[in-house]
Amino acid sequence: MAKEQVPDFFAEITRRMDRYGIDSRLRADILQCVAFHTSPAPGVLIGAMMVDYALELLGVSRGDRVHGVCETPKCLPDALQVIAHCTTGNNRLRIIPIGKFAITINTPSSGSEADGVRVYVDLGKLKKFPVIDAWYLNNPAFDKPTMKDRLLEEIFQAGRDILSWERVRVPVTGKRKWKSITCPSCGETVPDYLIVNGKCGSCGPLRYYEILK
Repeated sequence: MAKEQVPDFFAEITRRMDRYGIDSRLRADILQCVAFHTSPAPGVLIGAMMVDYALELLGVSRGDRVHGVCETPKCLPDALQVIAHCTTGNNRLRIIPIGKFAITINTPSSGSEADGVRVYVDLGKLKKFPVIDAWYLNNPAFDKPTMKDRLLEEIFQAGRDILSWERVRVPVTGKRKWKSITCPSCGETVPDYLIVNGKCGSCGPLRYYEILK
């Protein structure tokens, strides 16, 4: 079996991290995020720095149990999954499609609320980094084929300098008790709280497929 080829972008990203003195812990996080995402997308690189910052602000270590909220489904959730181990599967990641590049991380709470930190890309701070600013605002002036390298360079140059944060409080939802209900339309079972107008979601408003015969 031939040795698996390592994509060139790993070497490229590593060189940039060397240039800007990225510490070993964040370096490992970034490379894992890039591998998970399968490309060094700018949003993933910034996302890794955001999660690293949020964990530090919250005062927790890698591997500690935390919950995360992501305000966009693009790129940023991957950093939360890889670094903070918040996933949709373990029910510790919530994605709210607000359209902001922001995350909130909090530790578990037995109460109805939990205190956490929200880290976000600060539009005011972006002005010091014109290429990131043009990319982030989807400005027509940003030409990906010719400006990609400059964008990556600015991201590592900027680091946390484009980020701001705030203390926040979020509601905590406990585990919901449920019972299994059989959908009268398709005959498959779902939790009772997911029944809509007497049917499961896929027989109603959440239907996304057509059965082929």
